[in-house]
Amino acid sequence: MSGAHGTIPGIDRNHPVDQPSTIWKVIAASSAGTVIEWYDFFVFGSLAAIISGVFYPATDSELTSFLKTLATFAVGFAVRPFGAVFFGRIGDLVGRKYAFTITLVIMGGSTAVIGLLPGYATIGNAAPIILVLLRMLQGLALGGEYGGAAVYVAEHSPDDKRGYYTSFIQTTATLGLFASLMVILATRTALGEADFKAWGWRIPFVLSVVLVYFSYYIRSKMAESPLFTQLKAAGKTSTQPLKDAFGTAERWKVFFLVLFGITGGQAVVWYTGQFYALFFLQTVLKVPLATAYTIVAIGLVIGTPFFVVFGALSDRIGRKRIMLTGMLLAAVSYYPIYQAMKANADPVNPVALTLLVTVQMLFVTMSYGPVAAFLVESFPAKIRYTSMSLPYHFGNGWFGGFLPLIATELVAKTGNIYAGLWYPIGVALMTVVIGGLFVKESQAVKLWDELHAE
Repeated sequence: MSGAHGTIPGIDRNHPVDQPSTIWKVIAASSAGTVIEWYDFFVFGSLAAIISGVFYPATDSELTSFLKTLATFAVGFAVRPFGAVFFGRIGDLVGRKYAFTITLVIMGGSTAVIGLLPGYATIGNAAPIILVLLRMLQGLALGGEYGGAAVYVAEHSPDDKRGYYTSFIQTTATLGLFASLMVILATRTALGEADFKAWGWRIPFVLSVVLVYFSYYIRSKMAESPLFTQLKAAGKTSTQPLKDAFGTAERWKVFFLVLFGITGGQAVVWYTGQFYALFFLQTVLKVPLATAYTIVAIGLVIGTPFFVVFGALSDRIGRKRIMLTGMLLAAVSYYPIYQAMKANADPVNPVALTLLVTVQMLFVTMSYGPVAAFLVESFPAKIRYTSMSLPYHFGNGWFGGFLPLIATELVAKTGNIYAGLWYPIGVALMTVVIGGLFVKESQAVKLWDELHAE
C-alpha cells in the first residue's frame, strides 16, 4: 500500500453500496429486528402498572409494588452497558451481523418466558427473582443490538446520506414502543379489562416468539458489513477491541465527551417525551389506561417521520447543532407542557393532550434522529461496535432508563407532581453546555478513508 490513498490488493477502492436496492434491504433487515427488540423491552414498561400486582406480594401498597416494578424495569437498563461491551467485542472481532443476530434470539426468548412465568401467588419470591434475571437478559441483549444495527446500516451508507439512512434505525425504538402499545390495546379490547388483567397481559409477551422468528430469518439472509469485511481482509480489524477501545486516556476522553455531551441529554429527552409522558398520564393525572395509550400512540405516529427529517437535515447542516437544540428546547419547555397536560386532564381533553405529547416527540426526534450517524462517525471502524455502544447505553440505559423510577420517586417524596421533571431538565441542560463547548461536529467524517490509511 502506498500513501493514505494507496491501493490494497484484493480490496475494492470504490464505495460498494450506492445501489438503492442494497441499502433499503439492509435497512429493512436491521430495522425489523431492532423494532422487535424494542417491542420486547417496552412491553414490560407499558404493562408495569399491571405486572406490579402479579409478581410482587399483595401485602405491598400499590405505590410500593409499582416502584418495585419500575426498579425491575430499570434493571434491564442497568445491565445494558455490559451487553454493549460483551456483544460489541464480538461485533468487532467476528462481525456486526453475527453479534446482533444473537441478541435478537436472546431478547425474544427472555420476553416469551416472562409471558409464561407464574406470579407471586404461585411460586412466591421466586417470581420476582426470575423476573429480574429475565430483565437482565433483555438488557444485555439490547445492549448489543442497537450498536450492531446502527453500525451495520452506517457501513452500508454513502457518506453524504449517512444521517438520512441511519435515521431509520432511530425510528425503531419509537416504533417498538408504538407496536407494544397497539398490541396491548388490541388485546385489552378483545378480552375485556378483567380477563386482560388476570391473564391476557401475557399475550403480548408470548407473541414475541413469532415476531423474532420472522426477523431472524430475514437477518440470516443478509451479508456482513462490506466495510468490516474489507477491513478484515486487509488485516485491519482489532484483535483486542476492549483494550483498543478503552486502553488509553484519549479514548476515555472521547467516551466521556460523547456520554456527557450528547447521549446523556438525548436519553432523558427520549424517555421523558415518550415513557414518562405515559407514566404521568396514567399514574399522576389518572387518565384511563386505554385513553393514555391512545394519546401517546397517536403522538408517536405523528412524530416518528421527523426522525428521518432531522437525520436527513443533519447531512446538510451537521449533527451536533440539531441534537443540542432539541435538548435545549425540551429543557425550557417541559414545565409549561406538563402544566398544560394537567390542565387538560380533568376532564380529559384528548386532542390537547395528544398535541402536548406530539410536541415532546418533536424534541425527541431532534435529539435522537442524528445520533446514530454521530456515534458511528466518532469512533474508528476496528473498534466502532464496542466504542459507540458503551456511551450510548450508559446514556440511554442509566441516564434515561432510570428516569421513570427517579421521577416517580421525586414526585412521591415531594408531593409535587412536577418534581419528576427536575431530573431530565438538569441532565439536558448539562449536556447542552458540555456538548456545546467541547464536542466536535462529526458530519464531515469519511468512513471508508480508514480502510485506505496507513
